[in-house]
Amino acid sequence: MTETTAQLALARAEDLILEIPDYPSEGIIFRDITPLIADGDALRATVDAMIAPFAGQFDVVAGLEARGFLFASAAAYTSGAGLMPVRKAGKLPRPAVTVEYSLEYGSAVIEAHGDFPRGTRVLILDDVLATGGTLAAAHDLMEQLGYEVAGTAVLFEIEGLGGREALGDHELHTVFTS
Repeated sequence: MTETTAQLALARAEDLILEIPDYPSEGIIFRDITPLIADGDALRATVDAMIAPFAGQFDVVAGLEARGFLFASAAAYTSGAGLMPVRKAGKLPRPAVTVEYSLEYGSAVIEAHGDFPRGTRVLILDDVLATGGTLAAAHDLMEQLGYEVAGTAVLFEIEGLGGREALGDHELHTVFTS
């Protein structure tokens, strides 16, 4: 895919993201990526854009539940890397490391298994960066498991909510911003 073709595909992909007001609670604008992932060219363009800055720098792609799974699965397949699901609490069948965090409309807990050797280079993927609580918790989780965070990529960053600052100096790549 040429650079111009990729740019056009990304512009089209961004147009496919719908904004749903007051979901899941009043005052929140939910970014519905369903139309984007339903379009093969848009999905390919966004996954390629998410992982491009980190090519050759990661061994595993970690996807955050639930929509991060979609991008992480495609990214792992495309890059030949392993896949690591980062789940909501209580979803994994055996002991896991857990981290509690705050998000823009409440609090939550994520967990993951330590299935990879210490020092494994992990690229963390999610769909949206808002306040950064989920991604900061994922970074903490990787540290507790002894993994190296190779970078973080999100499809969409909502600027002005402090998410980038919550991640500190970790390398962050966003495909789209608002």
